[in-house]
Amino acid sequence: MKFQVNDRNVEFDGDNEMPLLWYLRDIEGMTGTKFGCGAGLCGACTVHVDGVAVRSCQTPMEDVEGAQVKTIEGMAEGDTLSALQQAWSDNDVPQCGYCQAGQIMQAAALLSENPSPTDQEIEEAMYGNICRCGTYQRIKNAIRQVAKEA
Repeated sequence: MKFQVNDRNVEFDGDNEMPLLWYLRDIEGMTGTKFGCGAGLCGACTVHVDGVAVRSCQTPMEDVEGAQVKTIEGMAEGDTLSALQQAWSDNDVPQCGYCQAGQIMQAAALLSENPSPTDQEIEEAMYGNICRCGTYQRIKNAIRQVAKEA
């Protein structure tokens, strides 16, 4: 099957039921996307498939045929962070950092659909992306910063 990862054409001829997460981490070597719960409940493995935030641990490879997959590695342009990544840094969001790639990918999907979300819309969109360190207020502040700058 053919698809794109971060705007690069790739081919895969392995098990169609293998989760996208394992393809990204084990075959592509893109370890920014994390394995969290393995059940799609924590959001650590969130990536975009055709612009939609999905849990890559629950997305079989057969679902990405012909699709565009975007990971945290595809957010920055060269050495320039995306606005969301910069806001994450500006607001000192990460603590342990484990969930942050998934959080950023979920937030990016929200802002692409709704560039000016309310606090309630942010909370609803980010619900299900769990941060063991409890940085939820800083996550919300970073999303607000990007929304304000848009």
